[in-house]
Amino acid sequence: MDIQRRSVWTTIRALIIAGVILFCLRPPAGLVLLGPQQRVESINPKMGVHTRLTDEVEEWKIKHSLELVREMGAGWIVEYFPWSYSEPEKGTYAWDHADMVIAHARQQGLQVIARIGIVPQWARPEGTIDSFLLPARYGDLADFCYAFVTRYKDTISHIIIWNEPNLGSEWGYRDPDPAEYAQMLRTVYPRCKEAHPDVRVLGGALAPTMGAPDAMNDLDYLRGMYDAGAAPYFDVLAVHAYGWRFPPDQPPAPDVISFSRTELLREIALEYADDKPAMITEGGWNDHPRWTKAVGHGQRIAYTLQAYEMAKNEWPWCEVVAMWAFRYPKPEPGYPDYFTFVTVDFTLKPVYLEVQNYARGNDVSEWLE
Repeated sequence: MDIQRRSVWTTIRALIIAGVILFCLRPPAGLVLLGPQQRVESINPKMGVHTRLTDEVEEWKIKHSLELVREMGAGWIVEYFPWSYSEPEKGTYAWDHADMVIAHARQQGLQVIARIGIVPQWARPEGTIDSFLLPARYGDLADFCYAFVTRYKDTISHIIIWNEPNLGSEWGYRDPDPAEYAQMLRTVYPRCKEAHPDVRVLGGALAPTMGAPDAMNDLDYLRGMYDAGAAPYFDVLAVHAYGWRFPPDQPPAPDVISFSRTELLREIALEYADDKPAMITEGGWNDHPRWTKAVGHGQRIAYTLQAYEMAKNEWPWCEVVAMWAFRYPKPEPGYPDYFTFVTVDFTLKPVYLEVQNYARGNDVSEWLE
């Protein structure tokens, strides 16, 4: 009997000690672990999405968003890294949030295309908006890009310089000027290459538009970039390709906004003997029930899958299609919410599930006919 009691107490003590050890090793409350290294499995290596983690505060939501991207089968993300967030004062850097996003993206096996923009207050005149940057300050942007590429040269291989510079709202409410944008690229590109010779600099990221008082036609703007000598100062042409109500194989036309308008930008590049690859860094369809530029839910699924297939099989020069937008960190009332694949509360939309089926090689022929 004594031997049995001792055995029981020995077992109890062992369990208590084990519990104490496990308690001590338990991560602190709120700590989100990276987890094991993952890899993306997909039949289409060009699949991507434009994530919107810039203003996502909670780390678990960042991790879960990127897990869902991987599980959907998209191997590329475009993510926004605002200059003003990371360099609040000249030469003073705050990398915490960028470190977090990039670490989790890498752990999920995702390739990151970093979009740079948003001017810090110290780099622009008082009273101007955060897309206002005069040429005299392009050197400051170049310094930031040098610091960014240097820090992440082992994890990020692609960087976009500015966003939709052919829109006045993205150009400080100034008249869009392709020659000035070419000057920006000419200033920033060498510094990116100085930080890491193999980094690929994306230029363009033009909004598809017919032109307006505060915007410049994207086709004319691209020609203006080439006329201003921009070609040697970007490695990949970034394209924004929204389909509106048209299918992806709608024949392209200069007076029509469609996904296939990408082909017209490609033709302009070839006119200037520029055979660089392209990446679609924004694009896709919206399925809002009452927006004039939206399509039905089923049409959106079909067009999205067909677009991924088109890039894979018919556009060898297009390396990535990153659809807008995977998920927003907060509700965006009106039609913007209907661009997403996942809701704010992480509900998977039908378009997510069918893209996942496609990426896994399941039968999605009904959508591709």
